[in-house]
Amino acid sequence: MKRHQAILDLLQKEGYVGVSQLCEMFNVSAVTIRKDLKLLENKGLLFRTHGGATFENPYINDRNVSEKEKIHIKEKNAIAEAAVKLIKPEDSIMIGSGTTMQSLAKAINIEGNLNVTTSSLNVSLELTKSPYYDILQLGGNVRHSSSSVTGHFSQAILENISCNLLFLGVDGIDINYGCTTTNLGEAMLNKTMIESAQKIIILADSSKFNRKGFGKICGISEIHHIITDSGISSTLAKELRDLGIQLTLV
Repeated sequence: MKRHQAILDLLQKEGYVGVSQLCEMFNVSAVTIRKDLKLLENKGLLFRTHGGATFENPYINDRNVSEKEKIHIKEKNAIAEAAVKLIKPEDSIMIGSGTTMQSLAKAINIEGNLNVTTSSLNVSLELTKSPYYDILQLGGNVRHSSSSVTGHFSQAILENISCNLLFLGVDGIDINYGCTTTNLGEAMLNKTMIESAQKIIILADSSKFNRKGFGKICGISEIHHIITDSGISSTLAKELRDLGIQLTLV
């Protein structure tokens, strides 16, 4: 019972705990820890994930962009401000869909030419306010929940494009499983975006970590840089950096 309470206390503090982390902390086997986590999950006190546990349900349902833009506003704006510092005049960049990508579009204030390819209608509308940005709006089926496009028309266009930076929003990041979104069509388009870019930068607030969406975008090893807020645990931050991923906390 003391070990169970200690697990819950640590989970409350860090938001996520790993099986190997708990084994080392309590000097017990992985089998014992998994039994502990299963018991606590059966009591409705946590959710088990691959290799650990979290307080939040790791499986994400799709939500409308109008709902998502009202949450984690401060964090998204700070992430966007950090991301803009990576963009230089004459860059060719690609921007995915999502509310954090909208925050990025609003924060872009590059004094010079910029080539931008995006799947997001809202991003395009924001960037048309500047006469210096050449915008390629991908076409295809419009997703009402995200105001973005998906489908083979968009993917066909991307086969003829190469960008130096891809800014991608995701619905979930699991260090073992990878980056995911709630929509399979969007996941497939994001895969093609990754193939068309030299550097992949994920913009995601800390609530997206240790969660999974329906559609897998890529493995964590394909990501070069993650910009997030300081709400992620120090353990997770170290694991990401140990994998060679550049991590910026805002």
